Amino acid sequence: MLGRKANRRVVESRLAQLKLPSLGAIWLRRLRAALVLPLMAAGGYGVFKGAQLVLDQPVRNLVVEGTFQRVTPIQVEAAVATALDAGFLTVDLADLRARVQALAWVDRANVARQWPDTLLVRVTEHQAAARWGESGLLNVRGELFTEQSQHAFPELPSLAGPPGSERDVARRYLAVRGKLAEAKLSLQRLELDERGAWRLVLDGGQEIRLGRRDIDERFYRFFDVVAPALAAELPRVEYIDLRYTNGFAVGWRGGPPANLAAVAAVPERG
Repeated sequence: MLGRKANRRVVESRLAQLKLPSLGAIWLRRLRAALVLPLMAAGGYGVFKGAQLVLDQPVRNLVVEGTFQRVTPIQVEAAVATALDAGFLTVDLADLRARVQALAWVDRANVARQWPDTLLVRVTEHQAAARWGESGLLNVRGELFTEQSQHAFPELPSLAGPPGSERDVARRYLAVRGKLAEAKLSLQRLELDERGAWRLVLDGGQEIRLGRRDIDERFYRFFDVVAPALAAELPRVEYIDLRYTNGFAVGWRGGPPANLAAVAAVPERG
């Protein structure tokens, strides 16, 4: 009995020396750790906001850059004027960019801060590549960027097609304009009708009928075969019909020339 009591006291003494933490102490340390980070973050945010209030000076200078043809710097200044009251650091750059890009003829706008009190706005205008319909304009990417142009732009070709076909028609035009230039031809109009048939009209009024199928092949036939063959007599041509398997037909103004016959294969209408 005496030996057992002595052993128990030795075990209790060793447990006391280990000083194992209680469950309450563990949770207290966790609570402290959970509170430290938010307090530090709140303190840092307070310092940041305080510095921002001290450093956030009014915007005193607005610099507008770009190659201006259809947009003026005055229009850009007017678009952003009411949004500059927030201050140099707190002004919303995304909002300013959206305001500028909402202007007619503005393709892209970039807005940046220049310390300590200047905002820089860089403007890129749309480049009109073709007219669309009655008064619309397409840019070089085939995007319809205005439907009510105030300028006629008679030097640009006219493109037309069903609603939603702007990109397809523009892509077709951009693909062939190099070939037209090589053949010393100018395009007056390129059209896609409701049935999906393509037609183009040259500056001299000659109508090129391409139909609905094998459009690329028919374009190549026109540039590689038809245009060289008819180069000398092209002013007398009224239309060229390429809706044939291996040939084409020609309609003449005032009858065909005596030295040239129209070439046509058995028609396969498309």
